[in-house]
Amino acid sequence: MEIRFDGQVVMITGAGAGLGRCHALEFARRGAKVVVNDLGPEPDGSAGPSENAKAVVAEIEAMGGEAMAHGASVTNQVAVGNMVQEVMERFGRIDVLVNNAGILGDKSFHNMTLEGFQKVLDVHLMGTVTATHAVWPIMREQAYGRVIVTTSSSGLYGNFGQSNYGAGKMGVLGLISTLKLEGEKYNIRCAALAPTAWTQMTADIFPPEAEDMFKPEKVSPAVIYLAGPDAPSGTILCAGAGGFARAALMESPGVYLGPDASAEDIAANWDAIASMDQAVEHFAGLEQPQKMTRLYQSG
Repeated sequence: MEIRFDGQVVMITGAGAGLGRCHALEFARRGAKVVVNDLGPEPDGSAGPSENAKAVVAEIEAMGGEAMAHGASVTNQVAVGNMVQEVMERFGRIDVLVNNAGILGDKSFHNMTLEGFQKVLDVHLMGTVTATHAVWPIMREQAYGRVIVTTSSSGLYGNFGQSNYGAGKMGVLGLISTLKLEGEKYNIRCAALAPTAWTQMTADIFPPEAEDMFKPEKVSPAVIYLAGPDAPSGTILCAGAGGFARAALMESPGVYLGPDASAEDIAANWDAIASMDQAVEHFAGLEQPQKMTRLYQSG
């Protein structure tokens, strides 16, 4: 059955180009009214949406869809609040939030300033928090919502020169790990996209010949799925070049070493402790102490 968004409003941050633009166009093709957020000419977005955002809106309108552009910076709480208010005045609801806005500031940790670290963190982590916090009461009130954050393999596994970017991308996973629990009774589902795509932001990372293989539009089906009515909550969906995979944080079954266990006991039993045979995936943090209790009782 086709996944449709007729009557729904989808807000996408950083949607003026690259992945965000592709997401916006695909949501529009599937019937959604789309809010195209892209940073305006002034750092706080006060001068209105970017020309890129206006161009995406024009593309959507040309295909018969409905969209609006807004230039709020996700790092500006007041601007994001104004954007959400304008969306509600025009459309009356917000069903899906795709947190896509991002920047890079690659440098080895040794050479990075704390200001440079904070700048990237402000966009990826706090920008996601700010936008999500602004729509959360609306989704609770209407008893429906889908929140998608954009993570990265750099956050999941690390990448040289991206300690700031990786920290932000791992931070958004911590955010939705709790929001999936808090939103459950309001039918708000939260998930993460880990994209691999050739965009303006990643053009220096990929070789030129990879551009066609990693076109950003090949990632958008994953966002559509995660925003759909039957989307799983708490999932990390990886997408790129037409391939899709699920990532997960796993924990080994564990070994009980007794109440007087020493560091040397851990060293002596490390292979068994670290073995991921029969590893488990926890849905909530309390499942870990429950497991340790079972190990204690079995010992």
